[in-house]
Amino acid sequence: MNNLKGKVAYITGGSKGIGFGIASTLLKAGMKVAISSRLLENAEKAAKELGPEDKVLAVASDVSKLGDEQAAIKKILDKWGKLDVMVANAGVGHFAPVDQISDTLWHEMVNTNLNGVFHSLKASVEALKKSKGYYITVASLAGTNFFANGAGYNATKFGVVGFTQAAMLDLRPYDIKVSTIMPGSVATNFNGHEPSKEDAWKIQPEDIGELVLDLLNMNPRTLPSKIEVRPTRPDKK
Repeated sequence: MNNLKGKVAYITGGSKGIGFGIASTLLKAGMKVAISSRLLENAEKAAKELGPEDKVLAVASDVSKLGDEQAAIKKILDKWGKLDVMVANAGVGHFAPVDQISDTLWHEMVNTNLNGVFHSLKASVEALKKSKGYYITVASLAGTNFFANGAGYNATKFGVVGFTQAAMLDLRPYDIKVSTIMPGSVATNFNGHEPSKEDAWKIQPEDIGELVLDLLNMNPRTLPSKIEVRPTRPDKK
């Protein structure tokens, strides 16, 4: 996408962490940004921190529900008339041995992490066809590297990577670009963590924002469809 000024992006789970970092970066690049959270008050609070109402839109959406994502897209189109970039970022993680993780927690991860990216794409794809836009998922290095206590999280993130790569092939004929970003350790509130100075060695949310910006500024003839990113020196903890 050549000139990003005035382009419209929607970021799920944009009220904190990686989503907030992406939103902040895209706003600085001159874009208009919609962010979602399951609770509207959380999205509205983050939106006030990010920028003025004509540039930032707060919406409530539980990505595990297709209807929520369809309603969110409608609000974006009603406000700005188009959607250029869809960033499916919302996710949850629960970690326990496979014989101990509950059915409830398993399905929460599947419904949010995996079904959620499908719902975000399903709701936005017609708008992206019109804009010849960009669909980006935020997966994880857990989508290619399995580990103990991570069966549910691994399953969903492996699924996100596979889903996104197949979607990339399906949507190329419409001139829609599709990429998945697979971060390692990021300094966020994920899984109840409270970021502190001890997280300085980790990837920062704004670093993922810069990576999204790089993708959007890439020459249209080139598509980095799967990007792994990790801390440079984890030994500096």
